[in-house]
Amino acid sequence: MASIVFYTGNKVAQTTARRCLSVHLKAPPAARGALLPCPSAHSPSATLLPGSRWLSRGTGVRFMSHGSAGRSAAGRTRRGALVLGGAAAVTAAAAVAGLVANARHFQRAQMATRVAPAAEEKEQEGDILERCRGFMSAPVSDINVLQGRKEEMRTRMEMLIMETQAEFCKALQEVDGGTFKVDRWDRKEGGGGISCVMQDGKLFEKAGVNVSVVFGNLTEEAARQMRSRGKVMKGKDGKLPFCAMGVSSVIHPKNPHIPTVHFNYRYFEIEEEDGNKQWWFGGGTDLTPVYVNKDDAFHFHNTLKEACDKHHSQYYPDFKKWCDRYFYIRHRGETRGIGGIFFDDLDSPSQEEAFNFVKSCARTVVPCYLPIVHKHLNDPFTDEEKDWQQVRRGRYVEFNLVYDRGVKFGLATPGSRIESILMSLPLTARWEYMHEPAKGTLEAEMLEVLRNPKDWV
Repeated sequence: MASIVFYTGNKVAQTTARRCLSVHLKAPPAARGALLPCPSAHSPSATLLPGSRWLSRGTGVRFMSHGSAGRSAAGRTRRGALVLGGAAAVTAAAAVAGLVANARHFQRAQMATRVAPAAEEKEQEGDILERCRGFMSAPVSDINVLQGRKEEMRTRMEMLIMETQAEFCKALQEVDGGTFKVDRWDRKEGGGGISCVMQDGKLFEKAGVNVSVVFGNLTEEAARQMRSRGKVMKGKDGKLPFCAMGVSSVIHPKNPHIPTVHFNYRYFEIEEEDGNKQWWFGGGTDLTPVYVNKDDAFHFHNTLKEACDKHHSQYYPDFKKWCDRYFYIRHRGETRGIGGIFFDDLDSPSQEEAFNFVKSCARTVVPCYLPIVHKHLNDPFTDEEKDWQQVRRGRYVEFNLVYDRGVKFGLATPGSRIESILMSLPLTARWEYMHEPAKGTLEAEMLEVLRNPKDWV
């Protein structure tokens, strides 16, 4: 069991949650991923609590109570907590990992037991055909090819990015009520991708979750970009065969109090003239709110920190700083958002350990973001707040078109699908001449955070 976390608000709920935990642990493994009814003292068929839900991933279980906080008539008060009321610590017979408390709005209790990486890997990777049934589409690679090279990293990574796409899309569809358009595309030079886009939904103005698996020979421009990062690559007859794959997502909500989120996890492999292969992983997850909300920032960063800490205590602080440096709009002197984690060229300590780390990060995309969406989905907003969101989206566009490494690589790769590369751009944005928020406003507070990145955990 990776982790079990309860968020709730009173003693009755604590008792119910403990009873639910007992039911969950006694259930057959196959049944634990489902929504489990929780019997109460009054009715054996009663469900948990109104407005509550199970968030389950593998053997990890989360229970969270949610609601939207009220605001003043002027619409300018700070939003409420990720969870209403104080959460109580829930302990079990297993080892207790720790308690992290945020005194302002909510407290968070966590019980976690660790499993060996090899055991975790064996548990999460099963039959190729069975896993494919839960995807948004058939994989980019032929299923027979994947089954034939099941143990290779290319196959394992492709299965991971397909699963990440499906899990995130289904979670977004559930909260929005809309459906993703699933668009498969082929690249004549080799490979292809699956773009899932939901546009003009109830909550999301534009939501995209893309998978790409491409291969062929690197162009000189792409190879030059990699050499500029210190890569030493020996091609044969001027050619460098490569394989690149990844999952990338950008979500632009309509409500300015729901942040934009981005994540990307990728794998790159190059075959040199002597047959040896160079490989590395890259990626990260970052949040771009329109207004500062310290509780949202804590939840988002702490979820990422927990995933990083399972592998190395230095990963989160190092990759958090890397994220702040990378998502920096130099010509504006401000970061794109409040960051998260970012890493690239990860090729140590071993391929297996690096893959397991990337897998842990990919597993956070739903639990780090969806609770924030649920919290703010009914928040009212003013025309002025919507205008500020449009201005901030303009900054998002500037970063992606001027600095983003993935966009640059895509545009430099022959046969790339432009629609998928530019999926990250918002449907609408705004550029005002010499725009500067008034001092003492929430907009000015947001700008101050972007100009001076903070430690949120």
